[in-house]
Amino acid sequence: MGTADVEAVWRIESARIVAALTRFTGDFGVAEDAAQEAVAEALVSWPLAPPANPAGWLMATARRRAIDAIRRQAALRDRYALLAADLAADSEADEEIDPDKIDDDVLALMFVSCHPVLSRESRVALTLRVVGGLTSEEIARAFLVPVATVQARITRGKKTIAAAGVPFELPPAAERRERLGGVLSVLYVIFTEGSTATSGDRLLRPEVAYEAIRLARTLAALQPDEPEVHGLLALCELTAARFPARTGPDGSPVLLDEQDRRRWDFSAIRRGLAALAKASTRGLGPYGLQAAIAATHASAPSVEETDWDRIVVLYEALGRIAPSPVVELNRAVAVAMASGPAQALAIVDELIASDRLPGSHLVPSVRGELLARLGRRPEARAELELAARLCANQRERSVLLRKAATLS
Repeated sequence: MGTADVEAVWRIESARIVAALTRFTGDFGVAEDAAQEAVAEALVSWPLAPPANPAGWLMATARRRAIDAIRRQAALRDRYALLAADLAADSEADEEIDPDKIDDDVLALMFVSCHPVLSRESRVALTLRVVGGLTSEEIARAFLVPVATVQARITRGKKTIAAAGVPFELPPAAERRERLGGVLSVLYVIFTEGSTATSGDRLLRPEVAYEAIRLARTLAALQPDEPEVHGLLALCELTAARFPARTGPDGSPVLLDEQDRRRWDFSAIRRGLAALAKASTRGLGPYGLQAAIAATHASAPSVEETDWDRIVVLYEALGRIAPSPVVELNRAVAVAMASGPAQALAIVDELIASDRLPGSHLVPSVRGELLARLGRRPEARAELELAARLCANQRERSVLLRKAATLS
Protein backbone atom coordinates (compact mmCIF):
# COMPACT_ATOMS: atom_id res chain seq x y z
CA MET A 1 0.00 0.00 0.00
CA GLY A 2 1.30 3.43 -0.95
CA THR A 3 0.44 7.04 -0.27
CA ALA A 4 -2.49 6.99 -2.68
CA ASP A 5 -4.02 4.01 -0.84
CA VAL A 6 -3.72 5.73 2.52
CA GLU A 7 -5.25 8.91 1.12
CA ALA A 8 -8.12 6.98 -0.48
CA VAL A 9 -9.00 5.19 2.77
CA TRP A 10 -8.68 8.41 4.73
CA ARG A 11 -10.94 10.36 2.34
CA ILE A 12 -13.66 7.73 2.69
CA GLU A 13 -13.36 7.00 6.41
CA SER A 14 -12.11 10.29 7.93
CA ALA A 15 -15.46 11.72 8.97
CA ARG A 16 -16.51 8.53 10.71
CA ILE A 17 -13.15 8.13 12.42
CA VAL A 18 -12.97 11.70 13.72
CA ALA A 19 -16.62 11.60 14.74
CA ALA A 20 -16.25 8.33 16.65
CA LEU A 21 -13.05 9.56 18.32
CA THR A 22 -14.73 12.78 19.39
CA ARG A 23 -17.57 10.83 20.97
CA PHE A 24 -15.00 8.47 22.48
CA THR A 25 -12.76 11.15 24.02
CA GLY A 26 -15.18 14.04 24.44
CA ASP A 27 -12.57 16.37 22.89
CA PHE A 28 -12.91 17.51 19.29
CA GLY A 29 -9.35 18.84 19.08
CA VAL A 30 -7.75 15.71 20.52
CA ALA A 31 -9.79 13.56 18.14
CA GLU A 32 -8.77 15.45 15.02
CA ASP A 33 -5.11 15.59 16.01
CA ALA A 34 -5.05 11.89 16.85
CA ALA A 35 -6.62 11.00 13.52
CA GLN A 36 -3.99 13.01 11.65
CA GLU A 37 -1.23 11.27 13.62
CA ALA A 38 -2.71 7.91 12.65
CA VAL A 39 -2.59 8.88 8.98
CA ALA A 40 1.04 9.93 9.32
CA GLU A 41 1.83 6.56 10.92
CA ALA A 42 -0.04 4.74 8.15
CA LEU A 43 2.08 6.45 5.49
CA VAL A 44 5.15 4.90 7.11
CA SER A 45 3.89 1.44 8.12
CA TRP A 46 1.38 0.42 5.43
CA PRO A 47 3.93 0.07 2.60
CA LEU A 48 5.85 -2.36 4.84
CA ALA A 49 2.89 -4.24 6.34
CA PRO A 50 -0.50 -3.55 4.70
CA PRO A 51 -3.33 -4.07 7.21
CA ALA A 52 -6.14 -6.49 6.48
CA ASN A 53 -8.63 -3.95 7.77
CA PRO A 54 -7.36 -0.43 6.85
CA ALA A 55 -10.27 1.49 8.37
CA GLY A 56 -10.08 -0.53 11.58
CA TRP A 57 -6.30 -0.02 11.72
CA LEU A 58 -6.73 3.75 11.43
CA MET A 59 -9.43 3.74 14.08
CA ALA A 60 -7.41 1.68 16.55
CA THR A 61 -4.21 3.67 15.95
CA ALA A 62 -5.98 7.01 16.24
CA ARG A 63 -7.63 5.83 19.44
CA ARG A 64 -4.23 4.96 20.92
CA ARG A 65 -2.85 8.37 19.89
CA ALA A 66 -5.85 10.01 21.55
CA ILE A 67 -5.20 8.10 24.76
CA ASP A 68 -1.55 9.19 24.66
CA ALA A 69 -2.66 12.80 24.33
CA ILE A 70 -5.15 12.52 27.17
CA ARG A 71 -2.60 10.81 29.39
CA ARG A 72 -0.34 13.84 28.95
CA GLN A 73 -3.04 15.99 30.46
CA ALA A 74 -2.91 15.44 34.21
CA ALA A 75 -6.42 16.74 34.75
CA LEU A 76 -7.80 13.92 32.62
CA ARG A 77 -6.05 10.95 34.24
CA ASP A 78 -9.30 9.41 35.36
CA ARG A 79 -10.69 9.57 31.86
CA TYR A 80 -7.48 8.00 30.54
CA ALA A 81 -7.87 5.05 32.89
CA LEU A 82 -11.37 4.42 31.58
CA LEU A 83 -10.31 4.71 27.97
CA ALA A 84 -7.26 2.52 28.42
CA ALA A 85 -9.37 -0.19 30.04
CA ASP A 86 -11.84 0.05 27.19
CA LEU A 87 -9.05 -0.20 24.62
CA ALA A 88 -7.55 -3.27 26.30
CA ALA A 89 -10.89 -5.03 25.97
CA ASP A 90 -11.08 -4.34 22.22
CA SER A 91 -10.43 -7.10 19.73
CA GLU A 92 -9.54 -6.79 16.05
CA ALA A 93 -13.19 -7.33 15.17
CA ASP A 94 -14.21 -4.47 17.42
CA GLU A 95 -11.89 -1.97 15.76
CA GLU A 96 -14.54 -1.03 13.23
CA ILE A 97 -16.57 2.00 14.17
CA ASP A 98 -19.90 1.14 15.75
CA PRO A 99 -22.29 1.08 12.76
CA ASP A 100 -25.18 2.11 14.97
CA LYS A 101 -23.38 5.34 15.83
CA ILE A 102 -21.96 6.32 12.46
CA ASP A 103 -24.81 8.38 11.07
CA ASP A 104 -25.47 10.43 14.18
CA ASP A 105 -21.74 10.88 14.75
CA VAL A 106 -21.04 12.22 11.26
CA LEU A 107 -24.04 14.51 11.44
CA ALA A 108 -22.89 15.78 14.84
CA LEU A 109 -19.43 16.34 13.37
CA MET A 110 -20.94 18.52 10.64
CA PHE A 111 -22.80 20.62 13.18
CA VAL A 112 -19.69 21.00 15.34
CA SER A 113 -17.43 22.02 12.46
CA CYS A 114 -20.06 24.52 11.26
CA HIS A 115 -20.89 25.86 14.74
CA PRO A 116 -21.96 29.53 14.79
CA VAL A 117 -19.20 30.42 17.31
CA LEU A 118 -16.71 30.03 14.45
CA SER A 119 -15.90 32.49 11.69
CA ARG A 120 -16.99 31.51 8.20
CA GLU A 121 -13.37 30.88 7.20
CA SER A 122 -12.85 28.53 10.14
CA ARG A 123 -16.10 26.72 9.42
CA VAL A 124 -15.07 26.08 5.82
CA ALA A 125 -11.56 24.95 6.77
CA LEU A 126 -12.74 22.67 9.58
CA THR A 127 -15.51 21.13 7.48
CA LEU A 128 -13.14 20.33 4.64
CA ARG A 129 -10.53 19.00 7.07
CA VAL A 130 -12.50 16.92 9.55
CA VAL A 131 -15.60 16.01 7.52
CA GLY A 132 -14.16 16.04 4.02
CA GLY A 133 -10.76 14.59 4.90
CA LEU A 134 -8.79 17.17 2.88
CA THR A 135 -5.29 18.11 3.96
CA SER A 136 -4.28 21.65 4.84
CA GLU A 137 -2.34 21.76 1.57
CA GLU A 138 -5.40 20.78 -0.47
CA ILE A 139 -7.56 23.39 1.25
CA ALA A 140 -4.89 26.04 0.73
CA ARG A 141 -4.69 25.22 -2.98
CA ALA A 142 -8.46 25.35 -3.31
CA PHE A 143 -8.79 28.80 -1.79
CA LEU A 144 -5.39 30.15 -2.91
CA VAL A 145 -4.19 31.01 0.58
CA PRO A 146 -0.97 29.99 2.34
CA VAL A 147 -0.94 26.60 4.07
CA ALA A 148 -0.06 28.40 7.30
CA THR A 149 -3.28 30.42 7.01
CA VAL A 150 -5.38 27.27 6.68
CA GLN A 151 -3.58 25.65 9.60
CA ALA A 152 -4.13 28.77 11.72
CA ARG A 153 -7.86 28.74 10.87
CA ILE A 154 -8.15 25.09 11.84
CA THR A 155 -6.21 25.57 15.07
CA ARG A 156 -8.19 28.70 15.95
CA GLY A 157 -11.43 26.89 15.19
CA LYS A 158 -10.60 23.96 17.45
CA LYS A 159 -9.56 26.30 20.26
CA THR A 160 -12.75 28.31 19.86
CA ILE A 161 -14.88 25.17 20.05
CA ALA A 162 -13.02 24.03 23.17
CA ALA A 163 -13.24 27.45 24.84
CA ALA A 164 -16.96 27.68 24.12
CA GLY A 165 -17.54 24.22 25.57
CA VAL A 166 -19.34 23.04 22.43
CA PRO A 167 -20.56 19.50 23.17
CA PHE A 168 -20.12 16.73 20.65
CA GLU A 169 -23.75 15.87 20.22
CA LEU A 170 -26.58 16.39 17.84
CA PRO A 171 -28.48 19.57 18.73
CA PRO A 172 -32.14 19.10 19.67
CA ALA A 173 -34.43 18.92 16.64
CA ALA A 174 -35.59 22.54 16.88
CA GLU A 175 -32.06 23.90 17.33
CA ARG A 176 -30.77 21.60 14.61
CA ARG A 177 -33.22 23.12 12.16
CA GLU A 178 -32.12 26.61 13.18
CA ARG A 179 -28.44 25.74 12.69
CA LEU A 180 -28.96 23.72 9.53
CA GLY A 181 -28.83 26.92 7.50
CA GLY A 182 -25.28 27.49 8.74
CA VAL A 183 -24.22 24.01 7.69
CA LEU A 184 -25.80 24.45 4.27
CA SER A 185 -24.17 27.85 3.79
CA VAL A 186 -20.72 26.34 4.43
CA LEU A 187 -21.32 23.62 1.85
CA TYR A 188 -22.62 26.28 -0.56
CA VAL A 189 -19.48 28.39 -0.11
CA ILE A 190 -17.29 25.35 -0.76
CA PHE A 191 -19.24 24.42 -3.90
CA THR A 192 -19.32 27.99 -5.20
CA GLU A 193 -15.54 28.29 -4.91
CA GLY A 194 -15.19 25.04 -6.83
CA SER A 195 -17.64 26.00 -9.57
CA THR A 196 -16.14 29.45 -10.21
CA ALA A 197 -12.86 30.14 -8.45
CA THR A 198 -12.66 33.64 -7.00
CA SER A 199 -9.04 34.03 -8.12
CA GLY A 200 -6.16 32.22 -9.73
CA ASP A 201 -5.58 30.76 -13.18
CA ARG A 202 -8.35 28.16 -13.25
CA LEU A 203 -12.03 28.87 -13.85
CA LEU A 204 -13.11 25.63 -12.16
CA ARG A 205 -11.80 23.77 -9.14
CA PRO A 206 -13.86 20.60 -9.71
CA GLU A 207 -12.19 18.61 -6.92
CA VAL A 208 -13.50 21.19 -4.43
CA ALA A 209 -16.96 21.29 -5.96
CA TYR A 210 -17.25 17.50 -5.98
CA GLU A 211 -16.20 17.37 -2.34
CA ALA A 212 -19.08 19.75 -1.52
CA ILE A 213 -21.43 17.46 -3.47
CA ARG A 214 -20.19 14.43 -1.55
CA LEU A 215 -20.81 16.21 1.76
CA ALA A 216 -24.24 17.37 0.58
CA ARG A 217 -25.14 13.79 -0.33
CA THR A 218 -24.06 12.65 3.12
CA LEU A 219 -26.15 15.36 4.76
CA ALA A 220 -29.17 14.48 2.58
CA ALA A 221 -28.87 10.83 3.60
CA LEU A 222 -28.70 11.79 7.29
CA GLN A 223 -31.41 14.48 7.13
CA PRO A 224 -33.83 13.06 4.52
CA ASP A 225 -36.81 15.08 5.77
CA GLU A 226 -35.17 18.50 5.29
CA PRO A 227 -36.22 19.89 1.86
CA GLU A 228 -33.48 22.53 1.68
CA VAL A 229 -30.78 19.87 2.06
CA HIS A 230 -32.14 18.25 -1.09
CA GLY A 231 -32.45 21.70 -2.65
CA LEU A 232 -28.75 22.39 -2.13
CA LEU A 233 -27.82 18.95 -3.41
CA ALA A 234 -29.98 19.52 -6.50
CA LEU A 235 -28.37 22.91 -7.12
CA CYS A 236 -24.88 21.43 -6.87
CA GLU A 237 -25.62 18.43 -9.10
CA LEU A 238 -27.34 20.51 -11.79
CA THR A 239 -24.61 23.14 -11.79
CA ALA A 240 -21.79 20.60 -11.85
CA ALA A 241 -23.49 18.82 -14.76
CA ARG A 242 -22.28 21.66 -17.00
CA PHE A 243 -18.63 21.43 -15.88
CA PRO A 244 -17.45 19.26 -18.83
CA ALA A 245 -18.59 21.92 -21.32
CA ARG A 246 -17.59 25.05 -19.37
CA THR A 247 -13.91 25.02 -20.32
CA GLY A 248 -11.97 24.27 -23.47
CA PRO A 249 -9.00 21.90 -23.77
CA ASP A 250 -6.65 24.66 -22.59
CA GLY A 251 -8.84 25.56 -19.61
CA SER A 252 -10.27 28.70 -21.19
CA PRO A 253 -13.91 29.49 -20.31
CA VAL A 254 -16.68 28.51 -22.72
CA LEU A 255 -19.74 30.76 -22.34
CA LEU A 256 -23.21 29.26 -21.97
CA ASP A 257 -24.35 30.15 -25.49
CA GLU A 258 -21.22 28.49 -26.95
CA GLN A 259 -21.25 25.29 -24.90
CA ASP A 260 -21.71 21.90 -26.53
CA ARG A 261 -24.64 20.67 -24.46
CA ARG A 262 -23.97 17.12 -25.55
CA ARG A 263 -20.99 17.24 -23.18
CA TRP A 264 -23.15 17.98 -20.16
CA ASP A 265 -23.29 15.22 -17.55
CA PHE A 266 -26.81 13.86 -17.97
CA SER A 267 -26.43 11.44 -15.05
CA ALA A 268 -25.79 14.45 -12.81
CA ILE A 269 -28.83 16.18 -14.31
CA ARG A 270 -31.00 13.16 -13.49
CA ARG A 271 -29.67 13.09 -9.93
CA GLY A 272 -30.25 16.82 -9.61
CA LEU A 273 -33.83 16.59 -10.85
CA ALA A 274 -34.53 13.73 -8.44
CA ALA A 275 -33.17 15.79 -5.53
CA LEU A 276 -35.22 18.78 -6.70
CA ALA A 277 -38.36 16.65 -6.60
CA LYS A 278 -37.63 15.80 -2.96
CA ALA A 279 -36.96 19.47 -2.21
CA SER A 280 -40.35 20.41 -3.67
CA THR A 281 -42.41 18.42 -1.18
CA ARG A 282 -43.08 21.40 1.11
CA GLY A 283 -42.41 24.34 -1.20
CA LEU A 284 -39.03 25.52 -2.40
CA GLY A 285 -36.65 27.47 -0.21
CA PRO A 286 -33.68 29.56 -1.40
CA TYR A 287 -31.52 26.62 -2.48
CA GLY A 288 -34.48 24.84 -4.03
CA LEU A 289 -35.37 27.92 -6.08
CA GLN A 290 -31.79 28.22 -7.33
CA ALA A 291 -31.92 24.53 -8.20
CA ALA A 292 -35.16 25.12 -10.13
CA ILE A 293 -33.38 27.84 -12.13
CA ALA A 294 -30.49 25.46 -12.82
CA ALA A 295 -33.00 22.78 -13.85
CA THR A 296 -34.59 25.18 -16.36
CA HIS A 297 -31.18 25.69 -17.96
CA ALA A 298 -30.44 21.96 -17.87
CA SER A 299 -33.66 21.06 -19.67
CA ALA A 300 -33.28 23.65 -22.46
CA PRO A 301 -31.83 22.58 -25.83
CA SER A 302 -30.21 26.00 -26.35
CA VAL A 303 -29.92 29.49 -24.87
CA GLU A 304 -32.54 30.77 -27.29
CA GLU A 305 -35.02 28.02 -26.39
CA THR A 306 -34.56 28.48 -22.62
CA ASP A 307 -37.69 29.46 -20.72
CA TRP A 308 -36.36 32.85 -19.62
CA ASP A 309 -39.79 34.03 -18.42
CA ARG A 310 -39.83 31.14 -15.94
CA ILE A 311 -36.31 32.02 -14.79
CA VAL A 312 -37.37 35.64 -14.22
CA VAL A 313 -40.30 34.47 -12.09
CA LEU A 314 -38.04 32.14 -10.09
CA TYR A 315 -35.56 34.96 -9.44
CA GLU A 316 -38.40 37.21 -8.33
CA ALA A 317 -39.51 34.52 -5.87
CA LEU A 318 -35.92 34.07 -4.69
CA GLY A 319 -35.59 37.82 -4.22
CA ARG A 320 -38.64 37.84 -1.94
CA ILE A 321 -37.44 35.10 0.43
CA ALA A 322 -33.66 35.62 0.21
CA PRO A 323 -33.04 39.13 -1.14
CA SER A 324 -29.48 39.98 -2.17
CA PRO A 325 -27.80 42.19 -4.76
CA VAL A 326 -26.43 39.10 -6.54
CA VAL A 327 -29.96 37.76 -6.94
CA GLU A 328 -31.03 41.14 -8.38
CA LEU A 329 -28.11 41.11 -10.79
CA ASN A 330 -28.95 37.60 -11.96
CA ARG A 331 -32.58 38.65 -12.34
CA ALA A 332 -31.40 41.48 -14.59
CA VAL A 333 -29.59 38.99 -16.83
CA ALA A 334 -32.76 36.89 -17.10
CA VAL A 335 -34.88 39.98 -17.78
CA ALA A 336 -32.50 40.95 -20.58
CA MET A 337 -33.01 37.57 -22.20
CA ALA A 338 -36.77 37.59 -21.69
CA SER A 339 -37.66 41.24 -22.33
CA GLY A 340 -34.61 42.99 -23.75
CA PRO A 341 -31.56 44.85 -22.43
CA ALA A 342 -33.17 48.25 -21.74
CA GLN A 343 -35.37 46.96 -18.90
CA ALA A 344 -32.47 44.99 -17.48
CA LEU A 345 -30.16 48.00 -17.58
CA ALA A 346 -32.54 49.89 -15.31
CA ILE A 347 -32.22 47.12 -12.71
CA VAL A 348 -28.42 47.20 -12.89
CA ASP A 349 -28.28 51.01 -12.68
CA GLU A 350 -30.45 50.86 -9.56
CA LEU A 351 -27.96 48.45 -8.00
CA ILE A 352 -25.14 50.84 -8.82
CA ALA A 353 -27.02 53.82 -7.43
CA SER A 354 -27.56 52.01 -4.14
CA ASP A 355 -23.91 50.82 -4.09
CA ARG A 356 -24.98 47.33 -3.11
CA LEU A 357 -22.09 45.45 -4.76
CA PRO A 358 -19.09 47.74 -4.32
CA GLY A 359 -15.87 46.48 -5.84
CA SER A 360 -17.48 43.51 -7.58
CA HIS A 361 -16.54 42.79 -11.19
CA LEU A 362 -19.96 41.27 -11.78
CA VAL A 363 -21.85 44.58 -12.02
CA PRO A 364 -19.70 46.22 -14.72
CA SER A 365 -19.49 42.87 -16.49
CA VAL A 366 -23.27 42.61 -16.81
CA ARG A 367 -23.66 46.32 -17.51
CA GLY A 368 -21.08 46.11 -20.27
CA GLU A 369 -22.97 43.24 -21.93
CA LEU A 370 -26.24 45.16 -21.77
CA LEU A 371 -24.71 48.34 -23.19
CA ALA A 372 -23.16 46.34 -26.03
CA ARG A 373 -26.55 44.90 -26.91
CA LEU A 374 -27.98 48.43 -26.91
CA GLY A 375 -25.27 49.54 -29.34
CA ARG A 376 -23.52 51.83 -26.84
CA ARG A 377 -20.11 50.40 -27.70
CA PRO A 378 -17.69 52.91 -26.09
CA GLU A 379 -19.56 52.75 -22.79
CA ALA A 380 -19.74 48.97 -23.02
CA ARG A 381 -16.01 48.69 -23.61
CA ALA A 382 -15.25 50.93 -20.61
CA GLU A 383 -17.46 48.79 -18.37
CA LEU A 384 -15.88 45.52 -19.52
CA GLU A 385 -12.39 46.91 -19.01
CA LEU A 386 -13.39 48.00 -15.50
CA ALA A 387 -14.76 44.51 -14.84
CA ALA A 388 -11.46 43.00 -16.00
CA ARG A 389 -9.49 45.22 -13.63
CA LEU A 390 -11.70 44.15 -10.72
CA CYS A 391 -11.71 40.43 -11.57
CA ALA A 392 -9.17 38.30 -9.68
CA ASN A 393 -9.71 35.15 -11.76
CA GLN A 394 -7.31 35.21 -14.68
CA ARG A 395 -9.53 33.08 -16.91
CA GLU A 396 -12.57 35.28 -16.43
CA ARG A 397 -10.43 38.39 -16.90
CA SER A 398 -9.20 37.16 -20.27
CA VAL A 399 -12.78 36.70 -21.47
CA LEU A 400 -13.74 40.21 -20.37
CA LEU A 401 -10.73 41.74 -22.12
CA ARG A 402 -11.45 39.79 -25.29
CA LYS A 403 -15.03 41.07 -25.32
CA ALA A 404 -13.85 44.62 -24.70
CA ALA A 405 -11.41 44.39 -27.60
CA THR A 406 -14.22 43.50 -30.02
CA LEU A 407 -15.93 46.81 -29.15
CA SER A 408 -13.05 49.06 -30.20
